[in-house]
Parts: sequence; structure tokens; C-alpha cells
Amino acid sequence: MKKIVILGAGTGGTIMANKLRKALDKSEAEITIVDRDKTHYYQPGLLFIPFGIYNRDDVIKPKADFIPPGVKLVFKSIEKIEPSENRVLLEGGQVLSYDYLIIATGTNIDIDETPGMNGELWGKRIFDFYTIEGATALREFFRDWEGGNMVVNVAEYPIKCPVAPLEFTFLADSYFSEIGIRDKVNISYVTPLSGAFTKPKASKMLGELLVEKNIDVIPEFSLESVDNEKSVIRSYDEREVPFDVLTIIPTNKGSALVEKSGMGDDLNFIPTDKYTLRSKDYENIFVLGDASDIPTSKAGSVVHFASDVVFENLMSLLEGRPMKAKFDGHSNCYIETGFGKGSIIDFNYDTEPLPGTFPLPGIGPFGLLQNTKMNHYGKVLFRWLYWHIILKDKELPIESQMTMAGKKL
Repeated sequence: MKKIVILGAGTGGTIMANKLRKALDKSEAEITIVDRDKTHYYQPGLLFIPFGIYNRDDVIKPKADFIPPGVKLVFKSIEKIEPSENRVLLEGGQVLSYDYLIIATGTNIDIDETPGMNGELWGKRIFDFYTIEGATALREFFRDWEGGNMVVNVAEYPIKCPVAPLEFTFLADSYFSEIGIRDKVNISYVTPLSGAFTKPKASKMLGELLVEKNIDVIPEFSLESVDNEKSVIRSYDEREVPFDVLTIIPTNKGSALVEKSGMGDDLNFIPTDKYTLRSKDYENIFVLGDASDIPTSKAGSVVHFASDVVFENLMSLLEGRPMKAKFDGHSNCYIETGFGKGSIIDFNYDTEPLPGTFPLPGIGPFGLLQNTKMNHYGKVLFRWLYWHIILKDKELPIESQMTMAGKKL
């Protein structure tokens, strides 16, 4: 009987636990999933909390609710991976040996990475929305705020859900308009990129929306420090942007566990073959989702599509067959644009976002690179799909490999 250990019971780890338990009899494999935290967060929902659209209860559920019977669930801190010994060390001295390991430990913000970010203004006039604490604190701040300079800043890439900072900016524009203070709020979107997004066609469409909404875009701004006394953010080329409230996306880093285990790069992301999703250094380790260094979005859709490839390749190894499944970098993202509208993009390693219809050619119902109410409904519906379909690995009418059907070159 093979021992399979999954580190992380977030989106990726939970999907893999369900896939593997369905495919493998208990006599074939002992499956263990380990996580420190018992609460599962619907991370796309954190975006809505500052604007009173969702509350805390809308985005949290117990992780144990989504782990299938027959999978051993261990709630403990992971001290270290010893890949050369094929074992994982847990708190309290517990040791888990494995034949195959799946690392799905995600990414987290690091507010100490940038000088001054974790200063006296943190939680008072400087906030994140990538954590439940940051999102709820920002909601409380907005309830009493009467206007001024609001700056949205991405410290550096890669980040979890690359479109989320843009969505936050669009929703802020909509929110301040609805409560009647938009004319008192100056919104600046400050990014290290040359435009609104990483992909040219999407960047053009999203950039035009920012201009249309009277949002100032400050590109190629590489954050060096946050000055709490002057209330400015400063770039390495010594430009300064003043703020009254700063919504910041701090440096994203992989788990500290990866650093302790000596398995990652300088941001604790694990070198991973972008096609097989196997570790470049260890043949019996797969890396799923945000924990890897593969060159695509750190987004929930990527985890969902990539899980099919990890599953197929792991099953091949278990059955003594060569790995044939390849991940194409497929990602799609619903993008909230405010005022009850949204957009959607669908792309992979080789193909940038293109206009068209999704998922059905000519029918949709969603419009790629379009700003529509239907796309907004897709975003709203996704929360139900996440809790009831995706985590439990139930079938969806979307292939893990990207298709050109419905797209216009």
C-alpha cells in the first residue's frame, strides 16, 4: 500500500484529496492531508467584504466538511519536509513518511518585506484585503471615511489572483459613487507593471476602463518603502505617491515551511516543471497551485485545472506508466468592474486573453474581454460552485486544457 501525503487543505489540497480517494481503494493507498488551520476561506470573496457585499460568514467554512471519508485529516503545524528521507516532520515530534508527496501550501502576504509597511499606520490607514482581518478592518474604515486620496498599490509580482487589485479599484469606484462621495475621493492605481495587467489585450481593455472611471494609473512603480510620517509610498527611483488611505498588496511569498526545508527560491516558491507539475528536484513530489514557481497566474482556476494534471501523472506513477499529462497554463478569471458588471479572461502559457464567448462558442453566456452584467452574475455564481462543486471535485463543463473554441483572433 502506497502512502500519499498532501500538505495544505486549501483549494488544491482539498481537490486532490477528493480525486485520489475516489480513484484509489483504501487497500491501495493511505492518504493523509495536513494543515495547521481548521478554517477554509473562500478567498475570492474577501474582495467583497470592504464594500459590505459579503460578510465573514459568507467566506468561511470548516475544512473538515470538504475532506472525504477515508482520508486522514491532521490539524498540526508542519515543521519541515525532509525530501531526501521521504518524510514530513510535524509539531510535537510526529513524523509522516510518504511514497508520494503533494505540496499545496499556497502563498501568503509578507508585510515585513517592505520597509515601513508594518508601521504605525498599519491597520489604521494602511490595509490589505488578502486576509480576513485586513478586509474586515477596511470595511470598518470605509464606513466613516469622508474622502481623500485612496491609493491601491501592488508591491511586486507574482501575487495571488493578479486581477484582484483591479477588481478592488473598480468596486471602490462603484461603492464611493453609490454612497455619494466619489467626487471627494481621488483613486490612484499604482503598479510595477507598464500597464493595468500583464497581458496586452487585457491590459488595454482594463486600462481603458480605469481611464473611463477617472482612476489615475501610475505604472512602473517599484515599491521601495512606505513612509508613515509623510503618508507616502516611495519607489526605488525616488518617486512618491501621497495617500490618505493605502490599500496595498504586500509581497506574496510561499510558505515559510518551504524555506525551512531548503526547497524554494528567494520568495519560497518551489521549482516545478510547468508541464508535469512535478518538482524539478524530487521525482516523487508534485507541487500544486500557488506553492509552485510555474509562469502562470496564482489563481483558483489554475489550481482547479492543474489538479487534473497532477492527478493523471500521479496515477501513472502509481501504476508504473510514464507520465503523459501536460498542463498548458490554463487560467480564467472573472473580473468585477463595478456597478453590477464584470468581465472574464481565459488564457494559457501561449495564448493571451482574446475576445469571444465562454464557455460555449457563439452562445456564452459569458463574454470574453467584455464588460457585461452576465459576467458579473458569473462571478456571483462562482461562490456556490466553489463550495458545492469544485472543492468536492464534481464535474464541470470546462476542460482543464484551454480551447480556442469561441475565441476571436
